[in-house]
Amino acid sequence: MNRIARVFPERTAATPDDPLVFVDCEPGLFPPEVDEVHVSVAFSWHRRRAEELALAWKPVAPVKIGGPGWSKEPGADFVPGMYLKRGYVITSRGCPNRCWFCSVWQRESGLKELPITDGYIVQDDNLLACSERHIRGVFDMLSRQRRRAHLRGLEAKLLQPWHVELLRGINPAAMWFAYDTPDDEEPLRAAGRQLWEAGFTHNKLYCYVLVGHPRDTIDSAETRLRRAWRAGFLPFAMLWRDLEGKRDPTWRRFARTWCRPASVKVQCALEAVEALATAPNRQRNAIPQDTMELSFL
Repeated sequence: MNRIARVFPERTAATPDDPLVFVDCEPGLFPPEVDEVHVSVAFSWHRRRAEELALAWKPVAPVKIGGPGWSKEPGADFVPGMYLKRGYVITSRGCPNRCWFCSVWQRESGLKELPITDGYIVQDDNLLACSERHIRGVFDMLSRQRRRAHLRGLEAKLLQPWHVELLRGINPAAMWFAYDTPDDEEPLRAAGRQLWEAGFTHNKLYCYVLVGHPRDTIDSAETRLRRAWRAGFLPFAMLWRDLEGKRDPTWRRFARTWCRPASVKVQCALEAVEALATAPNRQRNAIPQDTMELSFL
């Protein structure tokens, strides 16, 4: 079996941690004995550093550069522990949507279901767009894991009652939805109603809210974040970047406020207090109990 060194321009929570993983470093005086070197590029703004690392590692072994931030070639089958830390799993690639800010549909030719391997942090592009057989297979796999599932990339408008029953069956630690465009709001509200009726609350329901794109404003972004919270999800800002990774300082400060859990809960708690103070007496009982509890965090 080939020994493959994997080199990453930047460490993330998903970066593997085995002895053949190297983060933003050259091989040094005593390079590892490997057959190949793979430079993995997750984001387009890492391309320049990836080229520098590839050149530095070239004397060690043949070098390949790849990853979603490097090319528009479709991804291969998922290999556990290779480019993502053990525990992370990808069971499908691609998405039927063609969102202007997303490169997934440009890279993947349609939706491809992969062989299901073990893991508890599901990183699919759009799991709920898969066939019922595949989705049930993924949940069967998750039910066998020792750790409770984290499901990312869930699309609100695709959520069906049978999905909710599957979610209740595994009782995941976290479910991540998205609020990227204005037409995501109503499906997010509908998904929130279904999930709250099933017993889930803000402590398991999360929502990435895209902010900082060229036509966005601070006021508009804050409005969307608060609407996501009122829909039943704890919102987190996902800051848009261009291909060079540039971010406006004002947006960086704003996103920082809305991406740290403690800060987000404070922002939502303030709104909960305002809602309670301004609601007529007959409507106060309609404010979810979870909202009341959140206001005192």
